[in-house]
Amino acid sequence: MEPFTIGILAFFVIFGAALLGMFVKNRLPEHHLTPDSRDAIKLATAIIGTLSALALGLLIASAKRSFDDAGAELRTTAARILVLDRVLDHYGPETAEMRQLLRKLVEQRRLVIDSSILNGDSLNDGLDVEPIQDRLRDLVPNTDGQRWLQSRALQLTGQVAETRWSRPETEAGGFPSVFIVFIVFWLALLFVSFGLLTPGNATVTVFLLVSAISVAGALVLIIDMDHPYLGYIRVSDAPLRLVLERLGRP
Repeated sequence: MEPFTIGILAFFVIFGAALLGMFVKNRLPEHHLTPDSRDAIKLATAIIGTLSALALGLLIASAKRSFDDAGAELRTTAARILVLDRVLDHYGPETAEMRQLLRKLVEQRRLVIDSSILNGDSLNDGLDVEPIQDRLRDLVPNTDGQRWLQSRALQLTGQVAETRWSRPETEAGGFPSVFIVFIVFWLALLFVSFGLLTPGNATVTVFLLVSAISVAGALVLIIDMDHPYLGYIRVSDAPLRLVLERLGRP
C-alpha cells in the first residue's frame, strides 16, 4: 500500500477517534468521568503513549537504516564502476567498446533514479553488466598482467551485478502491515482519551485536527523513507553524476 494511502487512512482513524471521544463524553453519565476515572484514563493512555513512542522510534530507526544503506550501496557501486573503468583502461585498447557501454549503463541508471515514475520493476533497469561480463570472458590475455586485470574486472562486475539484484529484493520488503495497524490503533486510543478529557470547543477540535495531520504525515514520511528508490524521499544520484564526469578518461 502506498505511504500516502496509509497516511490518509491513519488520519481519518486518528481524528475520527478524537471526535468519537468528544461525542461519547457528552453522553456519558457524570460519574464515569470523576477525577478518579480521569486519573485511570490518564494512566492507561500514558502506557499506550510510551508504547507508541517506542514503536515509532523503531520505525524511524529502521527507515533511516534502509535509507543510509541504500546511499552507501550507491556510493560503493559508483566507486566499483570507476575502478572497473580504470581496470579496463589498463588492460588495453581491446576494452574501449566495453568502457563506452559501461558509460551508457551508468547514464541509464541515473535517469532511472531521477525518474518521477518508478516502480519495483524499473529498479532492475540500468547497470546490467552481464554484456560486459560476457565480453570480458571472451578476452584472450597475452600477459600475466592482463590476466590479473581480466580477473579483477570480472570480480568488480560480479559485485555490481549482485548489488543490482539485491536492491529490488530489499525494496519489496517494508514494514509489516500488522505493525502499522497496531501503531495506528494505539494512536487512535490516545486521541480517544484526548476527546474524553478535553473540552469540546472549536479551539481543541482544531488543535486535535492539526495533531492528527502531523501524526499521519510523520507515518507517511517514515514509510516513504523505508523505500529510498521508490518513494518521494530518494537517495541522491550525485555519486553517479561524479562517476560520469570521470568515466572514459585516459
